[in-house]
Amino acid sequence: MAVTGVSKRPVEDVDVVVLGGGAAGLPAALAAAEAGAKVMLLEKRRSLGGTGNFIQGVFACESTWQKREYIAYSCEEAFRNFMEYNHWRSNGPLVRALIDLSADTISWLERHGVEFSGVTINMPDAPRTYHVPKGAGRGIMRVLAATCRDRGVDVRLGCAGVEPLRASDGTLVGVKAREGRNVREIRCRALVVATGGYANNKIWIRKYTGFLLGENLFPVGNSGKMGEGIRLAWEIGAAEEGMGVLHLLRVAPWGKEFPSMSSVEAASIQPVLWVDPRGRRFCDEGIAFYDTSAGNVNARFAEGYTWSIFDDSLKRHFQEVGLDRGMTQRILPGHRLTDLDEMVSRFISLQSPNFVAADSVEELALKIGADPLVLRSTVCQYNQACEKGKDTLFGKDPRYLRPLYGPRYYAARARTAFLGTLGGVRVSARCEAVDKYDNKIPGLYVAGNDMGGLHAESYSMRDTSGIAAAFAINGGRLAGQNAAAFATGRD
Repeated sequence: MAVTGVSKRPVEDVDVVVLGGGAAGLPAALAAAEAGAKVMLLEKRRSLGGTGNFIQGVFACESTWQKREYIAYSCEEAFRNFMEYNHWRSNGPLVRALIDLSADTISWLERHGVEFSGVTINMPDAPRTYHVPKGAGRGIMRVLAATCRDRGVDVRLGCAGVEPLRASDGTLVGVKAREGRNVREIRCRALVVATGGYANNKIWIRKYTGFLLGENLFPVGNSGKMGEGIRLAWEIGAAEEGMGVLHLLRVAPWGKEFPSMSSVEAASIQPVLWVDPRGRRFCDEGIAFYDTSAGNVNARFAEGYTWSIFDDSLKRHFQEVGLDRGMTQRILPGHRLTDLDEMVSRFISLQSPNFVAADSVEELALKIGADPLVLRSTVCQYNQACEKGKDTLFGKDPRYLRPLYGPRYYAARARTAFLGTLGGVRVSARCEAVDKYDNKIPGLYVAGNDMGGLHAESYSMRDTSGIAAAFAINGGRLAGQNAAAFATGRD
């Protein structure tokens, strides 16, 4: 990608340039500065943190928090479980390096002022690896940003790296950066790419995943993620790895008209009856507890959505008994939705096709675009399974088999959504960019969602809660440390 109109400003010179100021870029900049490098961080947006602001928990094994609570889940077990989940298609040395660093990263964050409220889980029977930060991800990002500045990192907002600078022999010697209409040259000895993936790049999403962004696949919490960092690394000679892997989930009800974290959303993500666009049941709804599984099964439908169906009896259950599945750390299992009647009425008054109500199953079918006979048959078969306490079709846990008898029925459209892309550039266990033969590209490092070789097909969460946040932060630390060592001649 050629860039013209380079400004007449003097060429700036630093040891390390970091592209991106999010969950990977901020740790990279701070780690490089701590290692004695002169660091510049370029963030194309006007604020720092990116999707890192939405972190709810950070994975770690063998942390001080876990040791205090006699949690014996080891790095060895976590590594083995992660690799088995990914059929050993992941980069084993890289995964091991990031997992082994996880406990030290929790302590590192605490030393810099990040506070944690505890270590827990966010799904049934999972190892307790989820370290919950006070103030969520925004609290982490705020501390890292302030500490970077205190350490002398030159933070440039509204400034994006757009093209590598190379010597006559092809060696990386810097980057061209666009700030407004101006393009300037920044010389550096090492470059860290941490731009957060390509979640908003319609062309790449279609090319690598087959989905149509904004039509049958919807990004959550992402904006401006166009894959510039990945493209830049490829231009320098880095190999492609992991393109097309998404952090999928199922979100209901979908629509800008609905506030997030509402009681209707909480009810709609429970293990109630789920049907496809034609009104047929398609899975064990008990996978509601596992976002990856729910997102994966939803992605089977080209329409980009399915439906969650509940009735007045289930509405009363959520009000009087409480939820089976929580929603982040703010609404935990057992929480009673005392305002559900009010919120249901408010949502229905919007007359949105994404949340509808009816006085019969047949009427509900018409409102969701399904054949009334098909949906009636689905509900009857499901109710029979609930009465018998045995789901012979999908083996749903009897605890969650609750029939639907009305008198009023509700349906929430559940869109296929994703929290980010999970790959792009092939790297070594030191977060060095490498070519397809694993030869390193001198001076080029990659972290976060730009980094390939971690998740083989889908996000791995069941035994490693919070692993995306940990991979970003830990990868940033490794990339920053090694970039600084290279830049200052200590590598």
